[in-house]
Amino acid sequence: MNTEQALCTLKRNQEVLFALEHAASILGIDGETVAPSGSAATRARTMGELTRMTYDLVTDKEASAALEYLYDHRDELGPVDARNVSELYRDLCDTRKIPKEEAAAYSMLLSESSAVWHEAKTKSDFALFAPWLEKVFDATKRRMELLEPDRAPYDTALDRFERGLTMEKCDALFVVLKDRTAPLIARLAQAEQPDESAVVSLFSVEEQRKISDFAMDFLQLDQRYCVLGETEHPFMAPIDKHDVRIHTHYYAENFLYSMYSVIHEGGHALYELHIADELQGTALASGCSNALHESQSRFFENYIGRSRPFTDRLYDFLQETFPGRIGAVSKESFCRMVNKAEPSLIRTEADELTYSMHVMIRYDLERRLFDGTLAVRDLPREWNRLYGEYLGIEVPDDRRGVLQDSHWSNANIGYFPSYALGSAYGAQYLAEMKKEFDPFAAVEAGDLTPIENWLEQKIWRHGRMVDPAELFRSVCGDFDPGVYADYLENKFTDLYGL
Repeated sequence: MNTEQALCTLKRNQEVLFALEHAASILGIDGETVAPSGSAATRARTMGELTRMTYDLVTDKEASAALEYLYDHRDELGPVDARNVSELYRDLCDTRKIPKEEAAAYSMLLSESSAVWHEAKTKSDFALFAPWLEKVFDATKRRMELLEPDRAPYDTALDRFERGLTMEKCDALFVVLKDRTAPLIARLAQAEQPDESAVVSLFSVEEQRKISDFAMDFLQLDQRYCVLGETEHPFMAPIDKHDVRIHTHYYAENFLYSMYSVIHEGGHALYELHIADELQGTALASGCSNALHESQSRFFENYIGRSRPFTDRLYDFLQETFPGRIGAVSKESFCRMVNKAEPSLIRTEADELTYSMHVMIRYDLERRLFDGTLAVRDLPREWNRLYGEYLGIEVPDDRRGVLQDSHWSNANIGYFPSYALGSAYGAQYLAEMKKEFDPFAAVEAGDLTPIENWLEQKIWRHGRMVDPAELFRSVCGDFDPGVYADYLENKFTDLYGL
């Protein structure tokens, strides 16, 4: 075997792998959106077979030999091939640690678990979901132990989503955020709050779809390659840079929820749509990590989408499209409504200031479920207790409590800290942008090209060419959560006139 032959074998293997992953992605999207509830078992069996086929391809004798040869000779390869080989070799090593039938059973479990979660949330019945959730946590913990038997399973889970992230690093981040934001949250609790009820409940679901179109156009999402669908829990699903799906949920009583979900998922979509062409068809053609991905969605949702220039443009759009609907509300009042900060039940609806508290609660619960100090059956009680302790609010039911997020049903255990880390990254992006141009002038002009070009050159185009910490340092230098805390203090002190 020589390098050319090995690369040819590897390329063909990746083409078939992509086809299987493509099929699995479409099937997964269908299950989360329009598939009938009774189809879960059949879909699970299909997902199991696709997992077996993928496993066989990854561990194929000829393909594995080609990959191992290239890994041993990666210093002879160009940068893209060398990095692609390194990532694929890492995946091969991990795949070999988990028996094929166990991998297939896990895939089937998650497919069925997701369907049960949908039903349980609709019925606000945690007891219905609890047996499945226990299976998911048990199976995920076992996978982590197989992957890295000498490491704390939850550290391995964190690393799966954000390479290099550990409980120690999460603890350090959350100490800073809690120490800096909790006193400000307490101060705002004594301040006069804007009443947004006169605005948020004014738009029907059909009208909200027009607002979603406004948001997508503002983000400059190319709708030839990115479409918007509807689901219970908003998400973005990338196939490749020519097929990216975003999904939102419409609530008749709150148009801001769906609009900001579209902007959030649109930030994810922008990342995937701008990965370099030369990386397509390789293991590098995706976002660098979950925190880097969330840094894009949270940046557009909050730093851009909740800025005064954007709320002014949204205000003008609503006045023009729905004449007289928002009445005598001023632009200043509208901006304060959009940025209202107070403890709330739902993470995806949370304001910038209290958002990380929601993440800390989930992080606390996940690590205790992994180390055995908390049982699944006790999750609702402990969830409700922590919402009282962290946010001072009472949880009325499971639907608005422990069942609100889809992540655990899909085994995205260890994902939540990426939201807080990504939110914090955004403050440093903003500071770096301001050294080169005025990002808010671009928002005011309604043309995000300068912002998107900057992000494309610094982050998006690189895909997974480098590890996340290295990519972030190349853009912003060392990570400093204090920059995020400063941003929050300055913004909300100004908004509330403290």
